[in-house]
Amino acid sequence: MAPPELEELRKQLIELLDAGFIRPSKAPFGAPMLFQKKHDGSLRMCIDYRALNKITIKNRYPIPLIADLFDQLGSARWFTKLDLRSGYHQVRIAEGDEPKTACVTRYGSFEFLVMPFGLTNAPATFCTLMNKVLQPFLDRFVVVYLDDIVVYSKTLEEHVGHLGKVFQTLRENELYVKKEKCSFAQ
Repeated sequence: MAPPELEELRKQLIELLDAGFIRPSKAPFGAPMLFQKKHDGSLRMCIDYRALNKITIKNRYPIPLIADLFDQLGSARWFTKLDLRSGYHQVRIAEGDEPKTACVTRYGSFEFLVMPFGLTNAPATFCTLMNKVLQPFLDRFVVVYLDDIVVYSKTLEEHVGHLGKVFQTLRENELYVKKEKCSFAQ
């Protein structure tokens, strides 16, 4: 890695450690880590889990088609889009499976305590969680696509009530939104 990438790696590792998302690992294996440039020029940490994904039993949970989700919106006039903060990082890795997520860096090996991006079953696992948590509201006033939640209603008053139910459910399940990426009552 070039010096700017090494500095970014150090910074992101400290953030992940401080957040409790990773811990040092003693696993005898580990996936390599690299960076991908985002649209805004910042760097996204990527872990190459291809070897692990090859031997993982695939969860065939169907990811919904966006077109099908839009059909659910019907005659709604009010919409709120909620984006979960660090979506996958809100899902705990099963106890004992943490070493499987080990990654190797210049600064040591680390393993995830929460679900990292790049695992083959991560989208299906997250969809299962979201559908379980929001099940009472699905197809009534909520559609979910991965970590995006759309709340839809016919009236503003109804919309406020729907949002209250969704926020209460998310809070009870310790799921949090990223306010800056949400659009309310559009």
